[in-house]
Amino acid sequence: MSLAAGRPVIAIPGPSPVPDRVLRATHRASPDIYGDELAELNLAVMAQLKRLAGTQANLAPYIGNGHAAWEAAGANIFTSGDRALALTSGHFGRSWAQQMEAMGVAVERLDFGSLPADPDMLARRLAEDKAGAIKAVMVCQIDTATGVMADIPALQDAMGDHPALLVVDAIASLGCAPMMMDDWGVDVLISASQKGMMCPPGTCFVWFSEKAAARGRTQLTTPYWDWHARANAEALWRFWGGTPPVQQIFALDEAMRMILDEEGLFAVWARHAALARATWAAADEWGQGNPGIRLSVADPAARASSVTAMLLPGADALRAWTASHCGVTLGVGLGAEQPENALRVAHMGHANAGMILAALGAMQAGMAALGIPHGAGGLDAAARALAEPA
Repeated sequence: MSLAAGRPVIAIPGPSPVPDRVLRATHRASPDIYGDELAELNLAVMAQLKRLAGTQANLAPYIGNGHAAWEAAGANIFTSGDRALALTSGHFGRSWAQQMEAMGVAVERLDFGSLPADPDMLARRLAEDKAGAIKAVMVCQIDTATGVMADIPALQDAMGDHPALLVVDAIASLGCAPMMMDDWGVDVLISASQKGMMCPPGTCFVWFSEKAAARGRTQLTTPYWDWHARANAEALWRFWGGTPPVQQIFALDEAMRMILDEEGLFAVWARHAALARATWAAADEWGQGNPGIRLSVADPAARASSVTAMLLPGADALRAWTASHCGVTLGVGLGAEQPENALRVAHMGHANAGMILAALGAMQAGMAALGIPHGAGGLDAAARALAEPA
C-alpha cells in the first residue's frame, strides 16, 4: 500500500512549488504583443523586480534559466582573457566558474569547501592585485548544493577601493533571504524565476549598476546577450530579444504582487528563516541518535534560509521511500562527497509550516521504516521551533 495519493509535497530546491494563483494567472491567451496593455504590464513587472532586489539599477530580462543568466552577465562584464576571482562554496559556484572559463575568462578560485567565503581572505587577495587585473569578484549568495550563505555586505566591505565589480548569484536566495543590492554595493545581481520568485522556470534576470554599465560592450557581447539593449528598451520585444514570454509575464506579475504587496518582503524573509530553523532543529534531534546525521553547514549564521543540506546515511533509499510511500520529493545530495548519503530539503518560495512538517514527518517515518538509526524527537523539535516567536 502507498500513502502517496493526494497533493504531492515537492521539497526540492527548484523548480519550487508554484502557487495556484500564479498558475491560474498563466492560463490566459496571449494578447496583442504589440499593444499597450502587455507593454504596460511588462514595465510594471520590471519595476516590481527592482523592488524585489532592492535596487534602482538597470535590469535586463532574458528567456532562460540560471545558466543563461550567468552567460548574460559574463557576456557583458568580460572580454576574452579578462581575469575574474570566484569565491566558491559548493557545486554551483564551481559550475559558474567553469562556465566563465568556457567563455574565455581567466577564472581564479578561492574555494572554501562547504564554508562561506572569508572576507579576510578576499581582502588579502585583492590587496595583492596592485594593477587591478581582477575585473570581477563572483560569489553565490546561497549555493544551492551545500546550503551555504555568503555574507554579501562583509565581502563588499572587504573589497575596499579595488575597482573590481561585485557579481552576486542570487538564484537560490532572491525572495527568500535579504538582498539590498544598492545598499550593499552589489554591481551585478543574477537570479531566475523558478525558486523564490514562485514562478515556472524559463525567465532569468540580470540587474546591473552604472559602474557595470560603464564597461560598455565587449568582445563577448553578442546582440542577443547585450544587456544595454534590454535595460534601455522602448519596445516590449526589445526587453526580451524577440517575442516576449507572455505567460511568464502574467506569472511574475501575480507572484510579485503576492510577495511584495500582500505578504511583504520582510515577512517573506522571516517566514523562510523560521522554516529553515524548524528543519535544522529536526536534523539536530535526529543526529542525537545517529552521529552520521548532521547538517552540512555547522554554523547557523552561515546556513541558507531557502535550502538545507544534510548528511544522512541511506539518504538515497530514504528519498525513494518518501516519494513512493508518502508523495514527498526531497532533493538529491548534489556535490556531496557521498551523494548517496546526502540530501537536501528545500523551504523556498511557496512554502509554509504544514508543507515543511509534512516533509520532515515523511523523513522520520522513512527512517523508521528503513531501520535508519535516528533520534526520535525530530518532529517535536521542529514544532517547538515553529512555535517560537519570530
